Amino acid sequence: MLKILKYSFYDLMRSRWSYVYFLFYLLLGVVLLFLNNDLSKAVITLMNVIIILVPLIGTIFGVMYYYNSREFTELLLAQPVKRSSIFLGQYFGVATSLAMSLVIGLGLPFVFYGIFNSNAIWDFTLLLITGAFLTFIFTALAFVIALSNENRIKGFGYAILLWLFMAVIYDGLFLMSLLYFEDYPLDKFSLVATMLNPVDLSRVLILLKLDISALLGYTGAVFQKFFGTSFGLILSFVMLVFWVVIPTFFIWRIAKRKDF
Repeated sequence: MLKILKYSFYDLMRSRWSYVYFLFYLLLGVVLLFLNNDLSKAVITLMNVIIILVPLIGTIFGVMYYYNSREFTELLLAQPVKRSSIFLGQYFGVATSLAMSLVIGLGLPFVFYGIFNSNAIWDFTLLLITGAFLTFIFTALAFVIALSNENRIKGFGYAILLWLFMAVIYDGLFLMSLLYFEDYPLDKFSLVATMLNPVDLSRVLILLKLDISALLGYTGAVFQKFFGTSFGLILSFVMLVFWVVIPTFFIWRIAKRKDF
C-alpha cells in the first residue's frame, strides 16, 4: 500500500491542478494579509473559504482521480496485490497531496508575516488542522461514491450532491428543525446534529476558538458550554477522526468485495 500511496502522491504532485490548488491558497493568504492588518480577521475570512471550498475540492479531486486512473488500476488488479491496498493507497495519496497543498499554501504567507509572534497562532493552527481533516473526510467519501458507481456521470452527480447536502442543505434543515421545535429542549439535539456533520463541526470549533460564538445564534451558549471545554474539544477531534476512519473502512470493504 505504501508504494501505491507514494506513486499516487508523486503523480498528483506532478499534476498542474495540484500547483493551481497550491497557488490559489498561496495567493489567497497573501491578498488577505495585504488587506487585513489584523490576523484574527484574516483567519475568520479564511474559515469562510475553507469550510466550503476544501470539501468541494476534496470531493471533486477524489472522484476525478479514481475515474481517470481506471486503466492503471485495472493493470494493478492483474498483479498479485491486495485490492484494498490499491485503493487505500490511492486514497491516502490523493488526500495527503491535497492536505499538503492547503497547509503549505496558506502557511507560507502567514509564517513570513509573523504568525508565530501573534496570539492568532493557535486559531490559525486549528484552521489548518480542521482543513486537513475535511480534506481526508471528503476525499474518502468521494472514493466510496466512485467505487460504488461505475457510471462516471452518476458518480460525479452523487459526489456533488453529497457536498451540497453537507455544506448547504444540512444547515437549512438543522435551522428549520430548531425553529419548528423551539418550544422543546434542543440542547442535546443541537450538539448531536452538529457532530453528525463534519462541516458544521469544523465551523463551530473555529468560531468558538475565535471567541465569536454569538454568530451561532441562540444555541451559541450551548455550544460554548460544551465545545468550549477541554472534553468538548477532545470529543470533537475524536468525531473528526471517526469521520475519516468510517469512510476509509467502507473503501476497504467495497474494494475487497467488488468484482472489477
